[in-house]
Formats: sequence, C-alpha cells, structure tokens
Amino acid sequence: MTAISSKSYSTSLNFLWGFIAGFLATLIFHQVAVALLWQMGIAPGPPFQTAPRPPFGIPLVLSLAFWGGVWGIFFATIDRYFPRSLGYWLTAFIWGAILPSLVALLVVVPLKGGAVGAGWNPAIWLYALIVNGAWGLGTGLVLKGLRRLSPGR
Repeated sequence: MTAISSKSYSTSLNFLWGFIAGFLATLIFHQVAVALLWQMGIAPGPPFQTAPRPPFGIPLVLSLAFWGGVWGIFFATIDRYFPRSLGYWLTAFIWGAILPSLVALLVVVPLKGGAVGAGWNPAIWLYALIVNGAWGLGTGLVLKGLRRLSPGR
C-alpha cells in the first residue's frame, strides 16, 4: 500500500472544502438572499422549501444545497486565480452570479420543461443573478475559513 501524495491529499481536501463551502453557502447566503427578496415581493417562492421534489422526493432546499456543493468544488479549483483583497470578493460574487445562473436558466429550466432562459423574463434573471451572487460570496467566505483549518496552510 502506498501513501497518498501530498499533492493528491491537498487536491482532495480542496474538493471536500469546496463541496462543504458551496453546500453551506446555499443554506446560508443563497437562502437568506431568497428570504430578503421574498419579503420584498421579488422572489418566485419562499426560502427553505422542504416539500419533496421529483424525481427523488428530496426537499428543494437540500437539492439546491447539493448542487451548490458541486458548484463549490468547481469554485474551489479556480478561486486561486481570482484577484486578491476586495477583488476576490467582487469576483466571487460575479462568478457566482453569472455561471450558475446561465446553467440554471439556459440548461436546467429547459430540461425541466420550462422555456429557455425562463422566457427571458428580466425579473427572473435579476433574481437568479442576486441569489447566485450571494451564493458565490458565501462560498468564498466559507471556503477561506475552511482552508484556514487545513494542516500546512
């Protein structure tokens, strides 16, 4: 049996931290943004929806958190290329706002039988950009905190 290389361990840990950061950012930052927009009458639905969703009967908020974790892995692999200081946080917000929103509105919505781009409804696009931007900001924040827990960092 061979020992796990330091680089392999570091990469695996980074993926794990990315998943955890994205998962938690969904439950905290994304859903708080949904709650604020819901209170303002802008969100299409309330936060923390727990009704079972097809096809597996998983509550929507947990499904969103899982996919937030998957996106978090991707985020964790590229955030080292983000600018430093304030630029990091701005890039995290913009990256979170744009990439997941494009995939959701141009791929996921049509796969679920909806119109491409959610019918190009500006309110839905703005909503997606805000809540996903909040997710990106939260993922960056949680990820930086988790990385500080890592040995050798």
